[in-house]
Amino acid sequence: MDSSMRDRVVVVTGAGTGIGRATARMFAGMGAQVVAVGRRAEPLAEAAAGFDGIHPLTADVAAEGAVEEIMRAVMESHGRLDVLVNNAGIVGSGALGTFDRDLIEPQLATNLVAPVMLAGAALPALETSGGVIVNVTTSVGQRAWPGNAVYAATKAALELLTRSWAVELAPRGVRVVAVAPGAIDTPIGKHQGLSPERMAAVREWQMARTPLGRIGRPEEVAWAITQLASPQASFITGVVLPVDGGAVVA
Repeated sequence: MDSSMRDRVVVVTGAGTGIGRATARMFAGMGAQVVAVGRRAEPLAEAAAGFDGIHPLTADVAAEGAVEEIMRAVMESHGRLDVLVNNAGIVGSGALGTFDRDLIEPQLATNLVAPVMLAGAALPALETSGGVIVNVTTSVGQRAWPGNAVYAATKAALELLTRSWAVELAPRGVRVVAVAPGAIDTPIGKHQGLSPERMAAVREWQMARTPLGRIGRPEEVAWAITQLASPQASFITGVVLPVDGGAVVA
């Protein structure tokens, strides 16, 4: 059993489903104490079921004062923070000319502003522990993505922040990395409100652009996140690792 994260404290946002749930469980299986953050209590409870090391915390990372609440809860309950995984994200589709603020602003708030604010709030604790920030982006955002350009733009910005923070925080002992998933079997399409027919069309489009010829599993992304965050990766910073079946190079 891999116990390389034993007694380390990890925060995972968007931990109720998909990649976030798989990541929280994998860290817990490595011995970490995981604060699993999400907007809904029920999925968080399901994520934590059977894992004593997962501690659900219901919070909307984009809400006013949420990042301070999260960090206060972490430090009061665990006294330290070793890894911050900025995974929470939302998607809103639309073509140029159809956007309105109700489509754009929630994506900016959750996908970009919240990671910046949470990383800033977590920095003192991460500096003390020699910790790691892991940003979850998207490999598709490294190419054209018609109809999802705002989402992709928020993730591309997060990748630039990853590289910038890696240089900025290296003298302070904090590593910053990113994992860029491709087509992964998560409920994101359902959360987006896509019909089964539309979701099938999206999957067909994704499969045609994935050289390995299949949809990835959340656990495959979680493995990359946990490995980049582990002590054995101590000389890795500033990297953006695609986990996409080769889509970004096809």
